[in-house]
Amino acid sequence: MPVLELTDEQVIDLIKQLSQERKRTALLKLAEEAYAQREARLEYAQAQLRRLCAERGKDWDTMTEDEREAFMDDLVHEGRRCAG
Repeated sequence: MPVLELTDEQVIDLIKQLSQERKRTALLKLAEEAYAQREARLEYAQAQLRRLCAERGKDWDTMTEDEREAFMDDLVHEGRRCAG
Protein backbone atom coordinates (compact mmCIF):
# COMPACT_ATOMS: atom_id res chain seq x y z
CA MET A 1 0.00 0.00 0.00
CA PRO A 2 1.46 3.40 -0.93
CA VAL A 3 2.15 5.92 1.83
CA LEU A 4 0.28 9.20 1.64
CA GLU A 5 2.24 12.23 2.85
CA LEU A 6 0.03 14.81 4.55
CA THR A 7 0.75 17.95 6.51
CA ASP A 8 -0.47 18.22 10.09
CA GLU A 9 -3.11 20.70 8.95
CA GLN A 10 -4.38 18.29 6.29
CA VAL A 11 -4.67 15.51 8.87
CA ILE A 12 -6.61 17.79 11.21
CA ASP A 13 -8.91 18.86 8.38
CA LEU A 14 -9.61 15.20 7.57
CA ILE A 15 -10.33 14.38 11.20
CA LYS A 16 -12.77 17.29 11.41
CA GLN A 17 -14.76 15.66 8.60
CA LEU A 18 -15.29 12.44 10.59
CA SER A 19 -18.46 11.65 12.47
CA GLN A 20 -18.36 12.12 16.24
CA GLU A 21 -18.10 8.36 16.76
CA ARG A 22 -15.17 8.00 14.36
CA LYS A 23 -13.45 11.02 15.95
CA ARG A 24 -13.87 9.34 19.32
CA THR A 25 -12.44 6.08 17.95
CA ALA A 26 -9.45 7.92 16.48
CA LEU A 27 -8.86 9.80 19.73
CA LEU A 28 -9.02 6.60 21.79
CA LYS A 29 -6.55 4.89 19.47
CA LEU A 30 -4.13 7.81 19.72
CA ALA A 31 -4.50 7.83 23.51
CA GLU A 32 -3.77 4.08 23.67
CA GLU A 33 -0.64 4.53 21.58
CA ALA A 34 0.51 7.48 23.70
CA TYR A 35 -0.01 5.43 26.86
CA ALA A 36 1.97 2.51 25.45
CA GLN A 37 4.82 4.83 24.46
CA ARG A 38 4.77 6.44 27.91
CA GLU A 39 4.96 3.03 29.57
CA ALA A 40 7.89 2.05 27.34
CA ARG A 41 9.73 5.28 28.22
CA LEU A 42 9.10 4.72 31.94
CA GLU A 43 10.37 1.15 31.76
CA TYR A 44 13.49 2.33 29.94
CA ALA A 45 14.09 5.11 32.49
CA GLN A 46 13.65 2.71 35.40
CA ALA A 47 16.09 0.26 33.84
CA GLN A 48 18.63 3.05 33.42
CA LEU A 49 18.16 4.18 37.03
CA ARG A 50 18.61 0.63 38.27
CA ARG A 51 21.79 0.33 36.19
CA LEU A 52 23.17 3.65 37.48
CA CYS A 53 22.37 2.63 41.05
CA ALA A 54 24.10 -0.72 40.61
CA GLU A 55 27.18 1.03 39.21
CA ARG A 56 27.29 3.05 42.44
CA GLY A 57 26.66 0.08 44.72
CA LYS A 58 23.02 0.92 45.39
CA ASP A 59 19.76 -0.96 44.81
CA TRP A 60 16.96 1.18 43.37
CA ASP A 61 14.29 -1.28 44.43
CA THR A 62 15.23 -1.18 48.12
CA MET A 63 15.76 2.59 48.32
CA THR A 64 13.23 4.78 50.12
CA GLU A 65 11.52 7.61 48.27
CA ASP A 66 13.84 10.10 50.00
CA GLU A 67 16.90 8.06 49.00
CA ARG A 68 15.68 7.93 45.42
CA GLU A 69 15.14 11.70 45.37
CA ALA A 70 18.63 12.28 46.79
CA PHE A 71 20.10 9.89 44.22
CA MET A 72 18.29 11.69 41.38
CA ASP A 73 19.46 15.05 42.73
CA ASP A 74 23.03 13.76 42.77
CA LEU A 75 22.66 12.56 39.18
CA VAL A 76 21.27 15.88 38.01
CA HIS A 77 24.10 17.82 39.64
CA GLU A 78 26.85 15.32 38.83
CA GLY A 79 29.67 16.97 36.93
CA ARG A 80 28.56 20.51 37.67
CA ARG A 81 31.09 22.78 39.23
CA CYS A 82 30.05 25.10 41.99
CA ALA A 83 30.76 28.74 41.28
CA GLY A 84 32.45 30.43 44.11
